[in-house]
Amino acid sequence: MHELSIVMSIVDIATKQTKQAEAKEVEQIELVIGELSGIEMNSFDFAWKQGIRDTVLQNAELLITRPNGLGQCIDCETVFPMHQLFDACTNCGSHLVGIKQGKEMKVNALVVK
Repeated sequence: MHELSIVMSIVDIATKQTKQAEAKEVEQIELVIGELSGIEMNSFDFAWKQGIRDTVLQNAELLITRPNGLGQCIDCETVFPMHQLFDACTNCGSHLVGIKQGKEMKVNALVVK
């Protein structure tokens, strides 16, 4: 379950930023987790609940933005929605696709107090 290691990395980021701001805890955290990021959201939710116990994030409001997957065919240049990493072009069926959006995984904002 790599979701737990991701949560622990987020806890580390939040802890460092809280110390740097000379704050005690995080009030709100905003994450961006793209549809094609490989994160299984049910596993992430479970890992989040376990991983933030007794940390600066334990009382934080969690906001998650989920950008949709978007690809562009290398052969015909069609831009199309993607729901899985290996989706074929909806126009020509090619599997030579560049991902334009949806693989994001980042801490977008923290509100500390």
